[in-house]
Amino acid sequence: MARIPASSDLDEDDLTIDDEEEEPKRSPRHPKSSRPTNVRRTRPRPIRGWKASGARIEPPTDREAEGYYRTGRRGKPSPTWRARDSLYFAPLVALAIIIILLVGVYGYTQNWPPVYVVESSSMQHGGSDQVGLINAGDLVLAQKIPVSQVVTYMVGMGRGYSTYGGYGDVILYSPNGQGGTPIVHRPLVYLDWNATSARFSIPELQGLACGSNPNASWSTSGTLGGCAWNDLPNGTVLNLYRIGWRSATVSVTLGSATSGAHSGFLTMGDNNFDCSASLCRGQPDQGPAAISQIVEPGWVIGVARGMLPWVGSVKLLIDGNAGSVPAQSWQFLGITIAVLVGAAFALHYAGRYVRPMDPRRAVEQEAREEEAEEEESEDRGKHFWSRLSFRRPNEDDEEDIDRPAPRRKLRGGGRPKPTVRRPPKTRTAKQKDDRL
Repeated sequence: MARIPASSDLDEDDLTIDDEEEEPKRSPRHPKSSRPTNVRRTRPRPIRGWKASGARIEPPTDREAEGYYRTGRRGKPSPTWRARDSLYFAPLVALAIIIILLVGVYGYTQNWPPVYVVESSSMQHGGSDQVGLINAGDLVLAQKIPVSQVVTYMVGMGRGYSTYGGYGDVILYSPNGQGGTPIVHRPLVYLDWNATSARFSIPELQGLACGSNPNASWSTSGTLGGCAWNDLPNGTVLNLYRIGWRSATVSVTLGSATSGAHSGFLTMGDNNFDCSASLCRGQPDQGPAAISQIVEPGWVIGVARGMLPWVGSVKLLIDGNAGSVPAQSWQFLGITIAVLVGAAFALHYAGRYVRPMDPRRAVEQEAREEEAEEEESEDRGKHFWSRLSFRRPNEDDEEDIDRPAPRRKLRGGGRPKPTVRRPPKTRTAKQKDDRL
């Protein structure tokens, strides 16, 4: 600093410091040329105050405690909660579930479409809805299998094989092979047509009681004893006894315009009976009110293998064809919808209380655990090496080992009394001379 002369004639302007200069500006920590460009500037985490022991901790109010953390942008949510809090999350999840179900059902049925809605009550056992049976408004899965594996009613009667409350399988077929709405009915017997002789054969009837026997299951009119099953001429009436849950008699004329002249299944619905007289008579699809001729193998869409009850009633209600749906089906459908909605809300609110851990907190916790393991391993090593000794222990060592460590006296506050080690005093030269 320059010296100021002690003259009183100096003005105030002269009272300045000659060598006073501006303070040099500090160079930036990272100059622009060397500053890294991939560094993301983040806002520092807020400093949290200490809580005394036993004090009541207030619930967190910052967004970070609610499951969020900042990654460069202010208020950016964590990846775990970003999709969940989106308005499109629930619709996309529902769409994904539907697609997965459709793909799984298609893989099981090998048929498209894999499900069909039952529109009539022709397969019901009465006018009410019975769980496990095919009722109007049900969704039926049509599995595509070889026609040779289809079990008819007469074969199922001999084997004791039944599905949906009756012997044999239930098939879905196109009437007369012309497409349109499929028909869900049960095949009664397979008729084998011989084009050379223009006659039918029914090998499935072999081994079953026939003729006029009271326990007979079938008979053919105009044949010897009513038990002929091979080379049946046109016009032969085939009678099947005790068919369905009403134990009805089913009759069909072979080779007629209604039955057709080709191989196929004789089919009928489980609820297609006429019981106005004392004897119930069945109404097959190839009867007087013909729905279709004998069902050829190429007309079969699939075999019923599983069903979803009541779900198809919504489609029939939209189409205006819900008159055949039983009243119990609507009740069961309402209960099912209420249970599904309640379960969805329960899962939603249960998930709100599950908070994911902040990734940085998880890293800190792992680091603390690793440090604890390292300290524990170091302590083990210390104890191990402390037990090693290359000299013989004497009695004093044993006494030191058995003697308990002295306890420190505690002050009133509960803290131990500090002990201070003082360095040894060094003697000066004068003290040494005095000693000598």
